[in-house]
Amino acid sequence: MVELITSREKLVNYLESSQLSRGLVPTMGNLHQGHLTLIKESINENDLTVVTIFVNPKQFGPNEDFDKYPRTLEADLDAIRSIDKALDKNVIVFAPEKIEDIYPEGFSSTISVHGFDQILCAKDRPGHFDGVTTVVYILFNLIKARRAYFGLKDFQQTLIIRKMVKDLMIPIEIKLVEIVRDSNGLALSSRNKYLDLKQKEEALTLTKSIKKLKDSLLKSGIKDTIKMKDDILEDKRFVYLDILDANNLHPLDDRSKEAVIAGAIMIGTTRLIDNTLVSLNVR
Repeated sequence: MVELITSREKLVNYLESSQLSRGLVPTMGNLHQGHLTLIKESINENDLTVVTIFVNPKQFGPNEDFDKYPRTLEADLDAIRSIDKALDKNVIVFAPEKIEDIYPEGFSSTISVHGFDQILCAKDRPGHFDGVTTVVYILFNLIKARRAYFGLKDFQQTLIIRKMVKDLMIPIEIKLVEIVRDSNGLALSSRNKYLDLKQKEEALTLTKSIKKLKDSLLKSGIKDTIKMKDDILEDKRFVYLDILDANNLHPLDDRSKEAVIAGAIMIGTTRLIDNTLVSLNVR
């Protein structure tokens, strides 16, 4: 059964009356198959799944797409119901009608996680991850789930959230789910709806470039791969493209066991991200 709750008070009352184990899937709505995969994982592993749908203003910069970000609540509910019919579990969709249900009047607090905040997406989106960690902390505190589910497409985000959980000793398990792609290999994103067919093909430049770097890293090593990366970055559509230690986002060294190759690209006015993980031979 899928139940929509649109106020904080009703959500708190519902959760206080329930002893079911809870999974949390935080989203901004406009759900695609990637989100639905997270929801399926939670439904499979918990008695109750709480899906939050909240377009968080604190993670958008002044020139970003907050106002035009797709808001598709009815379609999102239909998509979740299609999963629930098959799996027969309780699902709560919390879609607050009032921003004050997340950020009370006069709200002035911020959760900041340092150490990942000067690289990759953080470099060109100052304050973005503070907005993410702040809203996620609020949702963790509100819902008190046993597990929370995030997609690996936002790899930097997953590291930051896991660090926040560790540092603040939040009693929740963070579950990470593989990137879901369309038939051409493009990582699914709510922002893909901004692209026409030609632009979707153009967006594969990022995916293909990451794959080239992965193949080079495995075959030729880091030095040649960095040279290839620098050549790719001559294409000014790239916001960034980097090869880092997947454990800490530091430059690779002899102790690195796994690399992440991560990039962002502008297709028209749409910013897209992608990444892949590469296991390294440790000497």
